[in-house]
Amino acid sequence: MGKRLLILTAAMGAGHDAVAGELARRVARRGVEVCVLDVLELVPLRLGHGLRRMYEAMLRGAPWLYEGVYQAFFVSPRPPPASPLTALIARGLERRLPGPPPDAVVSTFHVAAQVAGLMRLRGRLDAPSLVLVTDFAAHRMWLHPGNDRYLCPDEASARSVAERTGRPAERVAPVVRPGFLRAHDGGRLRAEAGARPGERVVLVSAGAWGVGRVTETARGLAASGRYLPVVLCGRNGRLRARIREGGIGYALGWRDDMPGLMAGAYALVDNAAGQTCREAFACGLPVVSYRPIPGHGRDGAEAMARAGLSAFARSPAGLVETLDLLGSEQVRKAWAQRVGTLFDAVRAEHVIRAALG
Repeated sequence: MGKRLLILTAAMGAGHDAVAGELARRVARRGVEVCVLDVLELVPLRLGHGLRRMYEAMLRGAPWLYEGVYQAFFVSPRPPPASPLTALIARGLERRLPGPPPDAVVSTFHVAAQVAGLMRLRGRLDAPSLVLVTDFAAHRMWLHPGNDRYLCPDEASARSVAERTGRPAERVAPVVRPGFLRAHDGGRLRAEAGARPGERVVLVSAGAWGVGRVTETARGLAASGRYLPVVLCGRNGRLRARIREGGIGYALGWRDDMPGLMAGAYALVDNAAGQTCREAFACGLPVVSYRPIPGHGRDGAEAMARAGLSAFARSPAGLVETLDLLGSEQVRKAWAQRVGTLFDAVRAEHVIRAALG
């Protein structure tokens, strides 16, 4: 019988699912049977859907409330205690596990890491549990001493996680689709957005849900007269309409051709420090964090900037000045060298294959 891998994720936005899906594709190519489960689907009475909607609503309309939740529950040097939600999901997972037990479990979402760690610690999971941390700033909800190994985005986060959990942690290369590593056909974006010759196109990311103060960001870039903002509105139709009606740039809905779009851009202005940034790194597209969403978005942006992987603009004038600096070939080359080290790390699927035995 072949090896079996269970990947636990959650559809909070699109980034965690994107990592889980690409990881599943890579591992399955080597003859491993892979099952991907959304842990929020395991919460009884569809409460997981309610949690997802509540989180999205906070980011859209009450970011200050999410900041309060983040400070109260996510920020601490110690792993969090077991919660009723974790226990509920663990029981649901035990009922839903298909067929024979997995030979290894990988979590790509922090609640999943809590569930797998709890089950492992209580002897309800025999397979080794690995956590693929998708945040450069690993908050305490990622951490559980029951997990066997942590796969982190860089050396700084790996050291922090190892110190806080007492478990092995190592950096692995970003898990992105192959298309981002060989992105081309950048002229398509310029033609679609109506960019004039020599005009610099800047992608403004609002995530899958289209959240954050991106309308103000686009307005500031357009007012500079030097940049054409192309706003990635995700699945937020209202945001797309506001951008188009306001005449402050070009608005795009949900797109599956991101490698080609990134190939035609001058830079990415991002507000979440998530998977879109990793994809930009793979494409060789410089990233500027600006007006990040609260909590993990802000902390992730700070961590990326400290590592020299992105810039963090603090004001409208600072954003334009930062983008101006990226016009220097020397600056872009130095940035590309720093980002290139991320992809020199061991690939996550190689570590997982070793854990499968």
